[in-house]
Amino acid sequence: MSAHAPRRSASGHDLTPPDPQTRERLIAALSPEARRILLDHGTERAFCGGLLHGQGPGTYHCRLCHLPLFRAEDKFDSGTGWPSFTQPFDPEHIAEYRDSSHGMIRIEIRCARCDGHLGHVFPDGPPPTGLRYCLNSAAMAFVPAGG
Repeated sequence: MSAHAPRRSASGHDLTPPDPQTRERLIAALSPEARRILLDHGTERAFCGGLLHGQGPGTYHCRLCHLPLFRAEDKFDSGTGWPSFTQPFDPEHIAEYRDSSHGMIRIEIRCARCDGHLGHVFPDGPPPTGLRYCLNSAAMAFVPAGG
């Protein structure tokens, strides 16, 4: 980690990016599919992700750097084939970028700590936010409540 004081999110999590050596170690532990999605901005096929259906109470973390990204209580069935959430664990944990790939204009979401590609956010979600954070299962790890 950086020699400077860590930058903390409002929820108290360290947002300092991993140093190059730590990042390489974390990347080496990923599956080929997780590497393709997180590092190469890939997308898993709809209805194939291991986290599509409910896992119970808990938190979804970045598979690369383990930053908490979403709470199970904010997950909903969007019918799209990808895990969907109404809001992030902490807005500071998600970075948004304009994505004009594939002939579309979308908002890409990445982990604010490690810059790993997570998915996209769309303005067609349910209340209270009206947003649909559409994620790749392979980009996340589920941590059960109390785990």
